[in-house]
Amino acid sequence: ALLRGAHAPGRAPGPFDTGARIGRRGHRYKDRATQLALCAALDALRDAVLVPADSADGGELTVPGDTVGVVASSNLGNLDTACLTAAAIAEDSARSLSPMSLPNASSNVIASWVAIRHGLRGPNLMLCNGATSGLDAVHWAATLVAAGRVRRALVVGVETHNAVVEDLLARPADDLLDGAAALVVEGARWAEERGGRAVAVLGPYERRAGLAGCVRALLPEGGEGPGVWFTPERYEEPGADIGAPVPPAVPRHDVTTAVGRASGALGVLQCAAAVGWLGTEGAGAGAGEALITSGDDTADAVAGLLLRGPGASPSEVSEVSEVSGFSAMSVVSANSANSAMECT
Repeated sequence: ALLRGAHAPGRAPGPFDTGARIGRRGHRYKDRATQLALCAALDALRDAVLVPADSADGGELTVPGDTVGVVASSNLGNLDTACLTAAAIAEDSARSLSPMSLPNASSNVIASWVAIRHGLRGPNLMLCNGATSGLDAVHWAATLVAAGRVRRALVVGVETHNAVVEDLLARPADDLLDGAAALVVEGARWAEERGGRAVAVLGPYERRAGLAGCVRALLPEGGEGPGVWFTPERYEEPGADIGAPVPPAVPRHDVTTAVGRASGALGVLQCAAAVGWLGTEGAGAGAGEALITSGDDTADAVAGLLLRGPGASPSEVSEVSEVSGFSAMSVVSANSANSAMECT
């Protein structure tokens, strides 16, 4: 869920009030990224009917907790806590640290709190993997399901902006994401068994050294191309002498132009936006597939994923994992993931 605060026409939105969504109890000592992740996780679990719709805090699961894993992605989420902790130790000593805030310095704090809050006792992973981190998280969630480690996995991507992040990236706050996206990856068999409703089917995933090579590995040569391409962050088309990796007729969408640079949350946000595109009128099983790429030729790697409509047959996918719930609200519209797509 890319979360936004309420705002009046012509005025910039304020910070999203996470306490109003998940309650104030135990809220004070959690960092901003964890608070946002908890909100998105609750929305995704509700959408997948893994927690009752009337559950105030999502503490009651409809499935055994050990059948649900967590994979979180954030490159910058608790950077401020880590830097401020190091500064406090350098200026004074470890005795000046608050025992309530110190756990937030752990790189796994986001994934841990999501699991603790909802009683998710399956494998728990935290990825901080650069430009590809969000799509890598979706891939590893599908891998956990395919390997039989869990029946379903909650994937959360989150980033926030603060003085530390702005200084590190040398970018203003309004160019950086303050939000989270979440989705549930579930084995088709297990979703059907509990009556879950799939909103998309995961296709092949690739991770290569360059954008063109990654796209070639995903798309058949001479094919018509995907129905839509969710491009890397701030993607610029190459010159005519080089040629674009995707046919020019394929619509391009860069979700970060609407919500800000998303770093580790990007891949999860792109998947949520693709689910929104697949669910729009006229986009379904026969309308093609969504190509999602994160990272470009300036990064150490590029990750790519094909997402297909819920009507895709098992023979069309390498590992039959479905997206059975997601949460995505854009900073410019409250109309789920496809609104962010339309605003790019």
